[in-house]
Amino acid sequence: MQLKLTDSKLPFAPLLLIAPFFLWGTAMVAMKGVMPHTTPLFVAGVRLVPAGILVLLAAALMGKKQPQGWKAWLWISLFALVDATLFQGFLAEGLTRTGAGLGSVTIDSQPLAVAILCLWLFQEQIGFWGWLGLVIGVAGISLIGLPEGWIVGLFHSESAQVAVGMEQLFEGGQWLMLLAALSMAVGTVLVRWVCRYVDPVVATGWHMIVGGLPLFGLSALTESEQFVNIDFSGWLALGYSTVFGSAIAYGLFFYFASSGSLTSLSSLTFLTPVFALLFGNLLLGEVLNPLQSMGVGLTLVSIYLINQRDTLGEKLGKVRSNVAPNSDGEVAELLENSELDAVELRVPVRSTELESEV
Repeated sequence: MQLKLTDSKLPFAPLLLIAPFFLWGTAMVAMKGVMPHTTPLFVAGVRLVPAGILVLLAAALMGKKQPQGWKAWLWISLFALVDATLFQGFLAEGLTRTGAGLGSVTIDSQPLAVAILCLWLFQEQIGFWGWLGLVIGVAGISLIGLPEGWIVGLFHSESAQVAVGMEQLFEGGQWLMLLAALSMAVGTVLVRWVCRYVDPVVATGWHMIVGGLPLFGLSALTESEQFVNIDFSGWLALGYSTVFGSAIAYGLFFYFASSGSLTSLSSLTFLTPVFALLFGNLLLGEVLNPLQSMGVGLTLVSIYLINQRDTLGEKLGKVRSNVAPNSDGEVAELLENSELDAVELRVPVRSTELESEV
């Protein structure tokens, strides 16, 4: 099942579908400047708890029902642990040890995990074009975020340098970003079960609050001077990350995840580093090299292939059926129904007498 935007009741549905990834990408840029002046677990808590309160207020204004029964709260708690506490905790800790671009490469590989989980749990077909799009997307974000020296070294005899680079990669924050990606993938799949008992908007708000409170507790126990060095611009950056990068982005994302194809939706995650790099260039002066520009192009191609995989498969099937006959029976029927006129050919033969002299 693809994401059918034309069937959505929301106005400007295509823009709303892309909005979470735009907001997440720009929130990464906003967080990048404030992280040196605060602590990671505190930032993770700020992104969740106030945002959850805002989402619940919006749900109340829309007349959404609150969770009822122990099953609803059990699924909300599991959802909060995986998609809020673990995801935001790993993300914030990883940002302190690695660059934003390199970290986003690992986080935005999560559509592969979502695709495999959906194939296993929901029998959500991916098909040739879907898998091709996923592979191209991973290649694209790799070109965007990985150091140029590593990519060039893969095609030369500098394997030793690449191996050393990989060791440094996992000694830093990349493994934390990988855990964040896996947490987000599992959370994206869990939303299908959560929404059986709770409205998706209400579930989003409560899972932020329930998942954010442990982060504040861990911050109080293990961190110090969480906010004393944050200036006015830093608070504005945190406010943007909380309201737009969490409340609005998460609300829209899980609304679409509860009713559409999870593989198609999660494939749009590849847009996050594109937006992050674009606004990083505009606001922070970051410049794309040729490999990163190529990665942006591959990313857009991958999104098209994944979201149009069913349409492309149908068109390819029609082309094959038009080129080759469907069966031998149709060929025989065609021959029987055709009128073949017998043509009598008369060939004159001239007799020649051969005279020989004796």
